[in-house]
Amino acid sequence: MRMMVGFLRKALVIQVRFALSDSASSSPSTPSHIQIQTIPFLFHQHLYPFSSSSEAHSFTVSHLINSYGFSHKQALSASKYISFKNPEKLNLVYAFFYSHGFSESQISKIVRSKPRLLLSNPEKCLLPKLQFFYSKGASKPEVAKIVATCPTIMKKSLENQMIPYFNFLEGFFESEQMAMACVKRFPRALVDYPHCVESNIKALQEFGVPKSNIVTLLSMEPMTLMATQNHFRKVLEEVKEMGFDPSKKAFTTAVQGMRGMSKSTWEGKIDAFKSWGWSEEDIRLLFLKLPWTMMRSKGKIMATMEFFVNKMGMQSSIIVQRPILVSLSLEKRIIPRYSVVHVLLSKGLIQKDFSLRAVFESREKEFLHKFVNVYKEEAPQLLNLYQEMVNNASARSHIGSIYLDSGI
Repeated sequence: MRMMVGFLRKALVIQVRFALSDSASSSPSTPSHIQIQTIPFLFHQHLYPFSSSSEAHSFTVSHLINSYGFSHKQALSASKYISFKNPEKLNLVYAFFYSHGFSESQISKIVRSKPRLLLSNPEKCLLPKLQFFYSKGASKPEVAKIVATCPTIMKKSLENQMIPYFNFLEGFFESEQMAMACVKRFPRALVDYPHCVESNIKALQEFGVPKSNIVTLLSMEPMTLMATQNHFRKVLEEVKEMGFDPSKKAFTTAVQGMRGMSKSTWEGKIDAFKSWGWSEEDIRLLFLKLPWTMMRSKGKIMATMEFFVNKMGMQSSIIVQRPILVSLSLEKRIIPRYSVVHVLLSKGLIQKDFSLRAVFESREKEFLHKFVNVYKEEAPQLLNLYQEMVNNASARSHIGSIYLDSGI
């Protein structure tokens, strides 16, 4: 019986009319007046006002679970704040988002994150925010992705938060298009710590970081700038003390890594390298040369060193001399490429003193030419082996465990 009710809910089609006011900021592709539209819903069978508050509460819980994927606990919690005497009101927000191209999964995600949006007046509270994004050149699918990624945006004030924050980004980038690109990549740019961002940009400028590097940081990794002013300045000072030049891109890369890393996490990575015989100076030089390496987890650092030292038989001192090896992906590059080398070694086609740079540091095309294509006749299986390991994530994980567990 329950399955039949669920089926009927999914099959039910209702017609909803929205009379949305015209707006000069509406996108040409988004009509400001939506006529009667047929929309499929995951709906209820109760179409009349409830006779009691307990009946309304029971329906609200059931509707949140069946239509939006709430757990029973989540639905009970949300029902403390949202309850409807008239169940048809629950349909309005769903129909609004659906009419703007949001998928069912996106709508469910939004409502689960912010259930109180179901109480919103779509025309007055939600439409102006979507129209704002449309006016900045965002398409319907892009706007749907922005809102689904950060539903909090729909609870913020358009006039007091979203527009001023966007204007700040546009002013800094000196480009509306770049500001919108930043929002698409990181929607929380219109939600979190705008004043901190502004003060942290000023701090970077005071340290001598070129604007071009700040623009790159803000557009690609805006979360880095969303920190308290005191904490951010402390990170800048620590990075500079390590020897980084603020005028170089490596400085902002190091700031990005240090800003999101706790002291215990940093010390854990230092200890990981030390366990393989690295000195503090070795680690400092590694960070200076390849700052993104220290963004790797302690587990990945240990697994990479384990592979090179214990499985390939390399001396740790060799890796210290070629620190770029630690920055490479174990599953996507090191293991697939060494698997090719292992086959060639087993067939006596190459010597054991092969070039580490040629194997691990070379570009894809160069590697394939030197270690795969020239041995087509002697080892025709190499290309398929290599491509399978690179392209198939499950195969990479499986084969990686074989190498780590075996003596190869």
